[in-house]
Amino acid sequence: MARSGCEKAGSHVLVIPFPAQGHMIPLLDLTHKLASNNSNLTITILTTPNNQTLLTPILSSHPSVHPLLLPFPSHPSLPGGVENAKDMPHSMQPIILSLSSLHRPLLHWFHSHPSPPHFIISDMFCGWSQQLASQVGIKRLVFSPSAAFAFSIMCVLWKELPKCTHQNEVVSFHRLPNSPKYPWWQVSPLYRSYASGEAEMERFKDWYLGNIASWGLVLNTFDELEKPYLDFLKRELGHDRVWAIGPLLPADDSSLEKRGGSSSVVVNDVVSWLDEKDDRKVVYVCFGSQTILTEDQTDAIASALLKSGVHFIWSMKEAVNGRIAFPLGFEEGVRQKGLVIRGWAPQVVILRHRAVGAFLTHCGWNSVLESVVAGVPLLAWPMTADQFVDATLLVEQLKVARMVCEGEKTVPDVEHLGRVLAESVSENGAQKREALRLQAAALDAVRNGGSSEKDLGCLMGQLLLPFEK
Repeated sequence: MARSGCEKAGSHVLVIPFPAQGHMIPLLDLTHKLASNNSNLTITILTTPNNQTLLTPILSSHPSVHPLLLPFPSHPSLPGGVENAKDMPHSMQPIILSLSSLHRPLLHWFHSHPSPPHFIISDMFCGWSQQLASQVGIKRLVFSPSAAFAFSIMCVLWKELPKCTHQNEVVSFHRLPNSPKYPWWQVSPLYRSYASGEAEMERFKDWYLGNIASWGLVLNTFDELEKPYLDFLKRELGHDRVWAIGPLLPADDSSLEKRGGSSSVVVNDVVSWLDEKDDRKVVYVCFGSQTILTEDQTDAIASALLKSGVHFIWSMKEAVNGRIAFPLGFEEGVRQKGLVIRGWAPQVVILRHRAVGAFLTHCGWNSVLESVVAGVPLLAWPMTADQFVDATLLVEQLKVARMVCEGEKTVPDVEHLGRVLAESVSENGAQKREALRLQAAALDAVRNGGSSEKDLGCLMGQLLLPFEK
């Protein structure tokens, strides 16, 4: 199992991603930053065959980064050949369970490697790697691609184990700043599966408690965005090894177009279309790499866009059958007003264009941060998972978003949504001002001397401390 490059003196880190775009993109961005900051750091990234190509950019840029290729384990509820959450949009559980079966081959790899890692940095959905780290006697850092607020909620859930009897019963989180509360149906689907007594979910409790017990926590956020929750986590975890190193940005502008995947459109065509529009007058509509809209939702959005009269870009995920059900004749009828993208869109390029003035989004954390960096206010439609928590932060606390709908099956009122879409690019209100203020804070955080740059330096210092006298 030996590989060239690992034998040199210095620290060796094993990175274990979770195979979903929203998880892999920021962890690979972090890996790039770590590799760029010190030549005495060797990094091995665990990957499976179908996800190997996702590592190509970082492997070609950094000779100190190496892949560890292991076969993806099977699971009874996982179709053959599926190794990425984008192919299982309705359930993360089978992929999490399958990936946990890599514990044994990784343990063998550690014992047979001439220069095994000194640290593990693994995604929060890989809580099983906490036990692996203990077995081989090294420190594990958990990486959260979610907000500090969302990670705080998960800590409380898995430590206190609340239960509810019906979907609208409210769960309160009094120990958290601002005392948030949510109806049961908006609580983490993984946690609700555990609370219902679903088979195999006891392992998830152990894994989340493993996250809480980890030696350190790395979050894709920044101090001014979530300071109350970063402070809460330090108190809750009982140490200050909590590093906010975000927003994690693309390595360089040349990587913007293919961030997370190849675009389904010619990027220059998208930019040319936007170039013809006035500043801050285009609404961008996208619900991420997991969400598949229902026919009723799609029809409602289409009708609302037409009623609003706004210019728009609408990117929709392909369904499992490879087809996207835009209303009949919609694309042809909106050519002057709208640009329709089937599948993956160059989201960062779109959001950073001067013509984009609002973002109708599911409030996935990557999308949130990309919008914050672009200074674009949001129209929030959280669908599932931590998106309800993200929406609370954006709408109620940061005041950079307006809630337009909630729930993955809810159909919005067409008249209301159309009115909100029109207002989002015609008003110069508080949400736009707050979005620009947060944009400045985000960019300051990652500059030299900024809070996130300092935290990244502290993290690097810990990883290299035993090897730099």
